[in-house]
This record gives sequence, structure tokens and C-alpha cells, in this order.
Amino acid sequence: MSGQIDRSFGRQAFGVDPANYDAARPSYPDWVFEELAARGLGPGAAVFEIGPGTGTATRRLLAAGAEVTAIEPDPRLAAFLRARSPERALEVQNASFEEAELPAGAFDLGVAATSFHWLDEDAALAKIAGLLKPGGCWAALWNIFGDPTKPDPFHDATVGVLGGVESPSSGVRTQLTRLGFGGEVELRQAALARTGDFEPAQVRFDHWPLILDPDQTVALYATYSNVQVRPDLEAVLAELRRIAETEFHGQVVRNMTTVLYLARRRA
Repeated sequence: MSGQIDRSFGRQAFGVDPANYDAARPSYPDWVFEELAARGLGPGAAVFEIGPGTGTATRRLLAAGAEVTAIEPDPRLAAFLRARSPERALEVQNASFEEAELPAGAFDLGVAATSFHWLDEDAALAKIAGLLKPGGCWAALWNIFGDPTKPDPFHDATVGVLGGVESPSSGVRTQLTRLGFGGEVELRQAALARTGDFEPAQVRFDHWPLILDPDQTVALYATYSNVQVRPDLEAVLAELRRIAETEFHGQVVRNMTTVLYLARRRA
């Protein structure tokens, strides 16, 4: 995604309708936060989160008892996040990650949930390493359409509407490659290794079904950058609704993949 849409777009594209974005985007599976709990997430943990958006992951970090510093470049999303999660344990910085002023070596855990692909990887990882305590953990995760082990009928029915491989409806192999981060395991591990600051990364994939009615289908697709940049956006969303209602009888099943990278800061 970031290779085809300018990174600056990702810093202002999602704040037009924060409430819809927050309601439409799927949550992250419980196992993600279980993995983070095994690596320091818990009461009093100091956590920074890059690009939290409306707080889909943030709320789970706060629920675990962490003290979270969220770095959000879009002022509309930053305001929504503050209003949606007014906990005293949450600090929201309205800044890009590159410009954010954060204390060095102060954090037990760093997190980016479906946001890290908008950054320059090497520069971001160097800064992340400097923010983590020795032994602290970096976690990058994504929710992505597709499962290579299963058929994908909604993708097949909408590929022409959404532009083939440019569609967020693409099968998992295409979608992961298009994102440039989540599915390219060797590249992501190599980037972490280049810093010299992280232990070898652990990677976990999980596949699960997301069941949507026509309204939910349209609301979700309207949040994706590839769809938002379409000049015929309204026509595309209308056709998605028609397909969901008529060809799928009001129930769309999307095959989802969640991928999580975990890497500890060397002591």
C-alpha cells in the first residue's frame, strides 16, 4: 500500500469520519494481546503506540493496565481518540512519529497496529530501538483480507469493481505483497536485523472469518485508502452494496489474516 500511495496520504486519509472508521474496522484477535502480555504488557507497563487511529488496539492496551503514549499525526483522529478513551493513563501526541518527542529508553513495549507500513522502515526502527528499554519488545501487527487456504468468492465477485490487485479485497498473497510489510517476512526480519538492536523476530499468522451484512461491508470498504482515492467512490460503494445484497444474499464472509511481528530490544 505505502509503495503505491504516498505516505503523507496515510497521515490524513482516515480522519474524515472517525466514528465510521472506528465502528467499521475489525478488532484484533485476543491472542494478539495474550502474546503482548507474555512480553510485558500489563499494569503499569510503559507503552508507545504509533498511528493508533481511533484506538482499536489502544483500548486493549489500556484495558491491560498499561500507560500508553499514542502518537497520531491526524488531529481529527487524535481528538477522537482522546474523547473515546479519556483514561488518565493515555497521553496522545498529535505529531508524526518522526517528529514526536519521546523519552529515550523509557518504554517496555512499542506497538503499531496496521500503521507501520506508512513509515520509512529503517529510520522508524532505529528510533523505536532507542525508545525501548533493554529487553523491551517491539510489536507490529496487521489485519489483512485473505486466506490462501480458502476460496474467496467475494473477491472474485468484486475484483472488477475494485480494480483487481489494487483492491483491499485481494487474496492474501497479493494483499500482503501490496502492503509491503505484513507478508514479506524475510524483508521485515532483515530490516530488524539491520538495526543490530533487536533479537531475531518471531512471527505469527492466524486466519479467521469476518462476517458482514451489506451496510457493514460498505462501511468497512469505505475506510480503506485504495477505495478512498477512487474518483468514482460513491459508484464503487453502491456496487459493493448491490453485490452483497443480491449475489451474497445479505451476508458476506471475508477471510481474514492477522499477522504479528515481535522483536525484543537487545539487553
